[in-house]
Amino acid sequence: MSRSGEHLKDEGSKSQVVIAGAGAGLIARFFIAPLDVVKIRLQLQTHSLSDPLTHRDLHGSPIYKGTLPTIKHILKEEGITGLWKGNVPAELMYVSYGAIQFTAYRSVTVALQSAFGERKLPAAIESFIAGASAGAIATAATYPLDLLRTRFAAQGTEKVYTSLFSSIRDISRNEGPRGFFQGLGAGVGQIIPYMGIFFATYETLRLPLGTLQMPFGSGDATAGIMASVIAKTGVFPLDLIRKRLQVQGPTRSRYVHKNIPVYKGVFKTMFDIRRREGIRGLYRGLTVSLFKAAPTSAITMWTYERVLRLLIDMEARKKTAKD
Repeated sequence: MSRSGEHLKDEGSKSQVVIAGAGAGLIARFFIAPLDVVKIRLQLQTHSLSDPLTHRDLHGSPIYKGTLPTIKHILKEEGITGLWKGNVPAELMYVSYGAIQFTAYRSVTVALQSAFGERKLPAAIESFIAGASAGAIATAATYPLDLLRTRFAAQGTEKVYTSLFSSIRDISRNEGPRGFFQGLGAGVGQIIPYMGIFFATYETLRLPLGTLQMPFGSGDATAGIMASVIAKTGVFPLDLIRKRLQVQGPTRSRYVHKNIPVYKGVFKTMFDIRRREGIRGLYRGLTVSLFKAAPTSAITMWTYERVLRLLIDMEARKKTAKD
């Protein structure tokens, strides 16, 4: 009898896990790209929506209020392509992240099971450690692409970067290698509890929900949604801080929000946002983030499970044919 969580971690070869993880990330990213752009625009909006006196400090920045009004504003000012800004580095990031994440998750779990042997860790603890480790590794490895995704999504009608190549060249020239890793501390600080909570919750819910008649034929998608909402809400302030730090540098005042303050350090940024914008300032874009997180996680986990199962079945058929 397999324990909760062993299905995801033990099945499939390393190459099958890589392919399934990369495919899941690619497909999920394409469908949620517009919500991702909206979330970033809301997170970078620093002025108070309740105090009209701050409007004099907008410097031409738009005022976004809610998900649908933001989408309409982007469509009106920037066209349909505005909702997919940053999609190229984001697709590269999601493919790489998905492959690295699931591979690391599987590898860490196997290592933990080998290290503890018969003294097995509780499934929830094992999933938390594996999920947190996988998230940290994948975040650090793909962080430059995450930063580029944010900067492209933050561009309005003014072109800060004309292409992916030019953005890499300009950041290297003007900010050096450290420019690609601004806000990494917040990213890792966010992803460790997020992925730990996500995988622990997902593995706990997946098997019980799998016995119910759920959408798409199983409880994978529903478990992914519930796990993502719980984890995302808990660490959202760090996600917002990461976005604010990612647009720091010589191009800070050229994005769609031209009044972004100068931030330095995770904790200083947190205190500054709290002082300037109140506690609500740390949760700008949370609603659309949760709307985004649900379909992203559902599509990712559902696609991963199906692609991995398909690859395993294809391999089994090949072995049967040879025999």
